[in-house]
Amino acid sequence: MPDTSPNVSELGPIVSSGHLAAGAMPALSEFEFAMTMTVHAFQRWMVRCMAAAGVPDLSPLDVLVLHNVNHRSKPKRLADICLVLNIEDTHLVNYALKKLERLKLLKSGRKGKEKTVSVTPAGEDACRRYAQIREQLLVRSVLGTGIDPKRLSEIAAAMRSLSGQYDQAARAAASL
Repeated sequence: MPDTSPNVSELGPIVSSGHLAAGAMPALSEFEFAMTMTVHAFQRWMVRCMAAAGVPDLSPLDVLVLHNVNHRSKPKRLADICLVLNIEDTHLVNYALKKLERLKLLKSGRKGKEKTVSVTPAGEDACRRYAQIREQLLVRSVLGTGIDPKRLSEIAAAMRSLSGQYDQAARAAASL
């Protein structure tokens, strides 16, 4: 008996909110749904990978902050971390910094009058173990899909560009 089920392209875009896809750009709703699923999967991955690396009970933001502070092994200011990670609620990052300091993964310092944070040897070790697990479980798997790394970089560039559009729209919405 022939397969008469419709293929995905005949069903239209895959979205979570049909009312949002009914506008002038259904593909944007499709992107938003894919991004939502990706963000949640990525956050689950970060938490579980860090737990496998020996540091359980961190939130996704805690993991992001730890990796950011570890980046280039130089002290960071709260404002710089927030800027790089595009986080406007500084209290959330400040809470993550305090938690990571309590766990002895980060340490406080000073640069002039400003407080800085830097990674401790224990924090560096956690990031190193995370990177090893990431290579073993995630990178190998993604390489196995055959996706072209150049194409992945192009997707990342498009997403960064779209983040600017969302930021601008958020500023406009705040003024309504």
